[in-house]
Amino acid sequence: MTQAISVRTMRPAESRLIVAVCAAHLMSHYYMLLLAPLFAFVREDFNVSYTELALALTVFNVVSGLLQTPIGFIVDRFGARMVLIAGLAVASVAYAVAGLVNSYWVFVAMYGLAGLGNTVFHPADYSLLSHHAPKQKVGQVFAFHSFAGIVGSAIAPPTLLYMQHAFGWRGAYVGASIIGFIVLAVLIAQGEPEAEQPHVANAPAKSRAAAAGSWRVLLTAPILLNLAYFVLTSIMGGGLNTYLVVALGALHATPVGIANMALTSLLAFNALGVLAGGFVAGRTTRHAAVAAAGLAVGGVVTALVGLFNLPAVGLIALMGFSGFCVGATYPSRDMLVRAATPAGAYGLVFGFVSVGFNIGASIAPIVYGYLMDNGAPRAVFLLSAAVSILCISTVMFGFSKRQPA
Repeated sequence: MTQAISVRTMRPAESRLIVAVCAAHLMSHYYMLLLAPLFAFVREDFNVSYTELALALTVFNVVSGLLQTPIGFIVDRFGARMVLIAGLAVASVAYAVAGLVNSYWVFVAMYGLAGLGNTVFHPADYSLLSHHAPKQKVGQVFAFHSFAGIVGSAIAPPTLLYMQHAFGWRGAYVGASIIGFIVLAVLIAQGEPEAEQPHVANAPAKSRAAAAGSWRVLLTAPILLNLAYFVLTSIMGGGLNTYLVVALGALHATPVGIANMALTSLLAFNALGVLAGGFVAGRTTRHAAVAAAGLAVGGVVTALVGLFNLPAVGLIALMGFSGFCVGATYPSRDMLVRAATPAGAYGLVFGFVSVGFNIGASIAPIVYGYLMDNGAPRAVFLLSAAVSILCISTVMFGFSKRQPA
């Protein structure tokens, strides 16, 4: 396998394009975290309730969820790079206007426009990466892509709070959009080299259009099960990440500082797990087994945290281990989706299965919040563990024996 990897090295033009795509993915996650650290400042300025301000996030997720699959079709039909450029531009303009215009309803409307911009990232990114990464390095490239998104989420709170302290929340929004425009300029400057897959790049236009427009592939068992995988992992991770600190406090009387360290450990090692998972994905074709093992271990460890009151060091270590195991499954997850996708339909399929993130993000806060409201903090951990174990079935049954092209 090592010899096979060395046969095809990555060309400089490909490397630059992949870096630009990963930077765009970083911005997408940065933008999704834009409101969270600034929530109190925005709410006070507009003099609205938490529920009213949360409407902006609801509009964002609804627009993104409804339009992501059609955008995936457009990616396959007209080209991923230009769609990605358009989406990042739309999102950057939307957040700039949200910060500049003193109107709550304009703010909500701009989040709807940002949701439209957000639809492009997964279908366009995965299409570009699938076509331009050397075959033997696709798993590692997917890992770098996921890692970039996690980095975007991690750097958003401190940088946004710094800009808020210096320029107010509106300045933070404008500053974030300026960063987006810088990434946009890099993406525009980087041309698209000839695709790594000659049979896709040189296919007749009618064949490519037929492959891109074949919506029937979305109804096949592997794709539907992969959609379920994305929904379940979004419920599992989103709920646990959001409620970990308060659940530990209510269940084990864990001090807030220790609980936050456990959450930091979970997120940091999740990112490291993604990189390790990319290394593994590049050296095996047993992606279903890798994903199943990571989900099983992560689920069991999460259950242990809910069942036993661990010392601080043990708690922080176990949460980090759980995050690492789950993060290691992401590149294999992406490789499974790619394996089940017909050539020329990467945008459509990745756009479709990524809707699972929006579905899960809509369900998780309600379900886990209900558990907390009804005095069942232990159930937060046990439900997350159960969803992780349940997710294994979607990986095993959703695996296609067709290898990535």
